[in-house]
Amino acid sequence: MFSTFLDFFTGIKIESAQNHKTKQFWFWLSVSINLGFLGVFKYYDFFVTSFAEAIAYAGIYLHPTTLNIILPVGISFYTFHGLSYIIDIQKNRIKAERDFINYGLFVSFFPLLVAGPIERATHLLPQIKSERKFDYSKSVKGLRQILWGLFKKVVVADNCAIYVDAVFPNYHGASTSQLVLSVFLFAFQIYGDFSGYSDMALGIAKLFGIDLLRNFSYPYFSRDIAEFWRRWHISLSSWFRDYVYIPLGGSKGSVWKKVKNTFIIFLISGFWHGANWTFIIWGILNAIYFTPLLLSQNNRNHLNIVAENNLLPSLKELMQICFTFLLTCIAWIFFRAPSIHIAIDFIHQIISNPTKAKIDQLSATYSLISIFILIIMEWLGRHSDIPFSNIKQNKLRRLTYIIIVLLIFFMGAFVNPRSFIYFQF
Repeated sequence: MFSTFLDFFTGIKIESAQNHKTKQFWFWLSVSINLGFLGVFKYYDFFVTSFAEAIAYAGIYLHPTTLNIILPVGISFYTFHGLSYIIDIQKNRIKAERDFINYGLFVSFFPLLVAGPIERATHLLPQIKSERKFDYSKSVKGLRQILWGLFKKVVVADNCAIYVDAVFPNYHGASTSQLVLSVFLFAFQIYGDFSGYSDMALGIAKLFGIDLLRNFSYPYFSRDIAEFWRRWHISLSSWFRDYVYIPLGGSKGSVWKKVKNTFIIFLISGFWHGANWTFIIWGILNAIYFTPLLLSQNNRNHLNIVAENNLLPSLKELMQICFTFLLTCIAWIFFRAPSIHIAIDFIHQIISNPTKAKIDQLSATYSLISIFILIIMEWLGRHSDIPFSNIKQNKLRRLTYIIIVLLIFFMGAFVNPRSFIYFQF
């Protein structure tokens, strides 16, 4: 409530400021307090413990006091909502909202509050302020999107999680094949989990006549890392592009400046995900992957849909997709591991091929079947937002709904349900 009132009040003050100095005062006050809250609640423990560990190498030992508190629900997402609103007012892109209820709804609209997508005031506020009536066709699309999101979450992601959660903590006793499979399954766990949440959020919003920003566009069909980041967590990637990367100069200027801006963006993106060095390494790896494309000016080569006019990709496209997926999976190891040491040791264990451990294979079988269904459905429906939304025949479309519902009931991992991964961010 404080954060919401702060940005609502400072937004009005910024717009009504009589001079540039006053305008800047209210702008930086809002930005500082917002980032201050995020810094204290999300990063304070990380900074104080990292500082203590660093100076310990010099023989100085501290025992810092940490907060040890539960991260406030949705703090990363609603903070970015507020920041984009304040920045857009400061840049004269929008007018300050005078109705507190409208603004409060923009910040905390319940489908997207906990894990996004990260909305813009320019996109969501006008929809909130306009009169809405029940739209049957939009509601049908919303229910369809909820159904597909539920499939990705409880069938794909949660089945993958059973195997991944068994292997990652016990990686010392797992074989190379088990470790590689766990990384492969984690890639689809985090995709099914997060994109499944996003689909359900977008679908629920449609029931209320609201269109939210699309957050995923079949990222694992990307032909290079640049395309992957245009298709993965789109609302966050575009937020950093518009509010950080472009103000820094973007891809203009010297080679050094381009590389510096790229690394800054990916470092911030990694750090946004959590207060752990593993996320920073994850960001650095993606920056390293992206830099050659930027320097060779190939970072915008693939703006169209893969195999746009063909049923199957060419051999070159298939190899590009597989290589991009491989790079992504290597980075996911650091994202999943609790520490850098464990992530490196995990990779070492893949190479050293130790004794095979006993791990429940049923979850792996369910996972691979569900992933196969996911890939086929998304490949055939990659031209639309939802894979089966382009099926024209009513009987075939209804049969598809029934099959997905049955898959959810009979293959869904309901015994040990997993919370959404992005709830922790």
